[in-house]
Amino acid sequence: MSAAVRKNLTLSVFFFILNLGYHIIIKNIIRMSQQETANPTAPNKKQVRREIGEKLTGALAEYKQELGEKKLATRVKEVSKLISRDLLKISKKQKRDKKTATKAPKKAAKTAKATAKK
Repeated sequence: MSAAVRKNLTLSVFFFILNLGYHIIIKNIIRMSQQETANPTAPNKKQVRREIGEKLTGALAEYKQELGEKKLATRVKEVSKLISRDLLKISKKQKRDKKTATKAPKKAAKTAKATAKK
């Protein structure tokens, strides 16, 4: 009888482990699909700076020997900081303008109702 109990116990443990593995895999697949469908986040300052630096370095590669690698890298870093700062300011301003543009019709409708009541 102990062999039958042990066999049933190992089978139940086996099915428990399979069930647990199934749920873990399903949850990971759901999480990964949600990440793919989620809106991509806007690039942050470091990412923008890095992209600009790579583009400038590639474009100015022929000047590397004339200026020196270290000096060119320093100048590219400075320029990429300035450009990324300006780009982020512009994007913030555009977001702020979009928000105020959506609020303006609501305010106009409220003032129209107020004047109609008078």
